[in-house]
Amino acid sequence: MKGDPKELPHDIMELQMGPSHPATHGTIKFDLKLEGEKVLDCDVEVGYLHRGFDKMCEQATWTQVIPYTDRLNYVSPLINNVGYALAVEKLLGVETPPRCQFIRVIMSELSRITDHLTCCGMAASELGAITVGFYLIEAREILMRIVEEVTGARLTISYTRVGGVKHDLPQGFAEQVATAFEKTRKILADCDRLLSRNRIFIDRMSGVGVISRESALAYGLTGPILRSTGVDYDVRKAQPYLVYDQLDFEVPHGAKGDNYDRFICRILEIEQSMRIVEQGLKKIPFGPVSLEDPRVVLPEKEKVYNSIEGLMHHFKIIMEGIQVPAGEVYLAVEGGNGELGFYIVSDGGGRPYRVRVRPPCFIAMSAFHEMIKGYMVADIVPTFGMINMIGGECDR
Repeated sequence: MKGDPKELPHDIMELQMGPSHPATHGTIKFDLKLEGEKVLDCDVEVGYLHRGFDKMCEQATWTQVIPYTDRLNYVSPLINNVGYALAVEKLLGVETPPRCQFIRVIMSELSRITDHLTCCGMAASELGAITVGFYLIEAREILMRIVEEVTGARLTISYTRVGGVKHDLPQGFAEQVATAFEKTRKILADCDRLLSRNRIFIDRMSGVGVISRESALAYGLTGPILRSTGVDYDVRKAQPYLVYDQLDFEVPHGAKGDNYDRFICRILEIEQSMRIVEQGLKKIPFGPVSLEDPRVVLPEKEKVYNSIEGLMHHFKIIMEGIQVPAGEVYLAVEGGNGELGFYIVSDGGGRPYRVRVRPPCFIAMSAFHEMIKGYMVADIVPTFGMINMIGGECDR
């Protein structure tokens, strides 16, 4: 036999993965260059779910934008609502009542928990741990029912308002949350025994999809992906908003920057979010849940029906929109996948002049090629899963 077997001729194969693939959900395509099953390069093509979010916002009143924000990260829509409302309130120069701020924090953290449960459950299922996937989705369902009772919807909730929230928490809310958290903690303990030290799961996740601390910072990554590299950055700590500075919680972080660390970071963040909610329910004060400012918040129906002033204020907000002073603002909140920022420009009218979003998913996908280069084709699915790319947020 002539020649060295190590130098046998080989071809570079080009392969398109997605958008019609079970793991890409019709929203993304990977153009791969492969040597056998080894990934030499990966070109990420996004945009399959682009709807023109930024421009749609510029055609709507300030209040009408809120339902659009639900469609960004639709796995944790409450955080989107809150981020946008805080940005507009900053332009207005107003601050919501203390009870409203606590409600926003509590509901945001419930939303974060459901986001992480979905991500970790699906990631486990895609690697064959179907039982863990079912367990985590069961925990999510318990919390989604509470969200539905508060907001009236499960997914596109539009609960936040500029200047407040739609309505107060229902009777018995604290007791429902306590029961739900007890069940969730039990499910997480079961999943920990089933998965966190499972040899097959660890082999598929540990040391795979690695990105260095330096590269993560250079790409502008945030959220669990950045924290998995050891960077202790969380918007709730670095730039506290609402009442996060009054609550005691830790920011979990990893060290290796691989898929396993990202998974563990999200699981640990669930416990910290539950701590935040429990503290919030103990500290929440009584009082109004919206500003009492007729220029910003719609008057109660009784005033609309029985007074000319109430009718006029209602008419002007509905027809002309809230009149936001001219200026520009950038405000960031900690979303399920990292820093979710809203850059808004007002020309002094009832509609935004410009709206731009900093979606953590989009930035994470810009670094995907570096995370997967040198690994196997089979590693694409778990790496993509632990980024938790949400098409509505990435493509806007």
